Amino acid sequence: MQRREIYYENNFAYANKILKALADEKSYWENKEQASRTYVAAVGEEPVIPEYDYSAVSDTLKELDRKTVVIKHALNLANATAKIMVGDTEMSVDSILVSMAQLNSRKTTLDTMRKFLPKEREGSRILSSRNAAPEYRYTNFDLDLVKQDYERISKKIMEMQIALDRYNQTFLFEVDL
Repeated sequence: MQRREIYYENNFAYANKILKALADEKSYWENKEQASRTYVAAVGEEPVIPEYDYSAVSDTLKELDRKTVVIKHALNLANATAKIMVGDTEMSVDSILVSMAQLNSRKTTLDTMRKFLPKEREGSRILSSRNAAPEYRYTNFDLDLVKQDYERISKKIMEMQIALDRYNQTFLFEVDL
């Protein structure tokens, strides 16, 4: 095995480009194998046999899979072990990614809530003669508190993203290919 460093302006982006290239190469060989592993010939006809070497294709696919595993493992290991300062808290990359997903989910809910009016008339319905009174929907929460939480979460997500971007721009990792 040769030792090779992967270093690029953005290592994770570069590693993902390599993974994409490996996936494209694997797809090429799988398609080639599918097209070449059998052939059809009529009785009495000279068959046109496609060029196909099962062992060579199989070895190529195994090597592409091995390289993919090595690179993904290096990324996962880096994500699990690297510590980054986010504000005054030290977090691993994988913790940041999970936390950002959770915060983005909450932010979506808060974004909906912060747009509510304190009192809003329910949609127009055909009013029956017995109950002609309009209905109103009222908020059951403090709008200001929701807006503050929305802004706090937005700031936290931005802080995490900036910390990740800074890390991704400077991180160097190695893989054995």
